[in-house]
Amino acid sequence: MASSLRHFAGLACFPTSSSAPSASGATCFLRRYAPNFCAFAALRPIRPGAASFPAAAAPNPRASPTQHEQCQDSVHQDAAPCHDDGDPPAPAPAALRVGIVGFGNFGQFIAGGIQRQGHTVLAASRSDYYAYCAERGIRFFRSVDALCEERPDVLLICSSILSTESVVRAIPFHKLRSDTIVADVLSVKEFPRNLLLEILPPGFGIICTHPMFGPESGKHGWGKLPFVYDKVRVAEGGDQATKCDQFLSIFEQEGCRMVEMSCAEHDRYAAGSQFITHTIGRVLSQLNLKSTPINTKGYETLLQLTKNTISDSFDLYYGLFMYNVNATEQLDNLERAFERVKQMLFGRLHDLLRKQIVERVPISTFSSGKLENGKSNSSIVVQEEKKHVSAVASLTSPPTTLQPIGSSPGQ
Repeated sequence: MASSLRHFAGLACFPTSSSAPSASGATCFLRRYAPNFCAFAALRPIRPGAASFPAAAAPNPRASPTQHEQCQDSVHQDAAPCHDDGDPPAPAPAALRVGIVGFGNFGQFIAGGIQRQGHTVLAASRSDYYAYCAERGIRFFRSVDALCEERPDVLLICSSILSTESVVRAIPFHKLRSDTIVADVLSVKEFPRNLLLEILPPGFGIICTHPMFGPESGKHGWGKLPFVYDKVRVAEGGDQATKCDQFLSIFEQEGCRMVEMSCAEHDRYAAGSQFITHTIGRVLSQLNLKSTPINTKGYETLLQLTKNTISDSFDLYYGLFMYNVNATEQLDNLERAFERVKQMLFGRLHDLLRKQIVERVPISTFSSGKLENGKSNSSIVVQEEKKHVSAVASLTSPPTTLQPIGSSPGQ
């Protein structure tokens, strides 16, 4: 059998006619009457050091070029391709070690998200949270010095706005690596930016962030909640840039809506939104609003706003005012807006009284409606005007008694 195959393999492809052979008319005797061994090349095990193609597909020196090319095409089509992927993929970066300075309510809240993304949390605080941390796999240090000796990749400042400067100045930066990233989560941004640029050694990275949510608004997850950040100083390329991206990816993987903007732009927006919100809530809290049996949706919103704002410390509210250069302007704008609303109300009342007193216009001209008993409701308007006259007079002049035109003394 083998000798017969060798005999067939040595035969040339005979032309179908006596004319010159053509590619379309030639018929290979071997391919018609012998199995295509090239098709089985992919099924044979490849031995180390073997030729680039199996022996069954080896070219016969006496075979025609057409036969050899067909066999090679069959090998390439049927055999499993071997791709050269080049260098193996780079290993995934190691998990971050994030040190949190100030482990109060908000620090604990942020630590939960860091741990959910597989990173290690180290915490230091003036209060003792050792038992809390032990239950959650967090290493707690009773001093910032001890935490810095562990040389974390990222140092996250979670102190209050009012205590931030004293906290930052007490950090022993010489115990940290020279490329450590320092980040903050304060509700104001220009203040910590300038402070960190002033105090930190030149090689340290600086990221100013503001999670626009807290333990109350983020208790059901961080999905679609805004997270503002500014890469104030991060070395391009190298480990520092990688760790910066890892740190920001914590909040991105938690579902936050990532918003990159400058610290100055953040403070302009925050003064017109966050500070105003807290101010309105604080003002409403002075009214001692209570729930009623006939609450409207709007009133329910005001009650919830009051509850949310007063649940934060007054130090936070004062920090929003003191450490944001735009807060004073917004407070002045709010005061002017309130005065304009008052003027609109009393201005309309003054117009009504002026028409009565000066232009001698009867009250009935302003109110043509009828009561259920058919009487004119002008008497009701008169009674309402009497209530407001004293208030208007007290704002403009000493109290006087005005008798509306068209009414009798006994009415």
